[in-house]
Amino acid sequence: MSDKPTASITLADNSQCIEFTTGCPSVLQCLESQKIDVAYQCREGYCGACRATLLTGNVEYNEEPLAFVREGEILLCCCKPNGNISISLK
Repeated sequence: MSDKPTASITLADNSQCIEFTTGCPSVLQCLESQKIDVAYQCREGYCGACRATLLTGNVEYNEEPLAFVREGEILLCCCKPNGNISISLK
């Protein structure tokens, strides 16, 4: 059984578009699978190192992150897109 695309992730920093598939556990892992360098430390939502700006769309968290997340920000390590999203990694 192959993974099917469920959403697209557009990187506003370079206009690259990546397909998020059913088998991917997080936005971070999806970006890494496409060789996109993303800062992270814990992969558990504790530290906030993978913080990014959510420009359009919505995400859902696998578990509520423990790091403080301001409105308009997401933690890449513990969320999945809920439809197409656009983000800035800077």
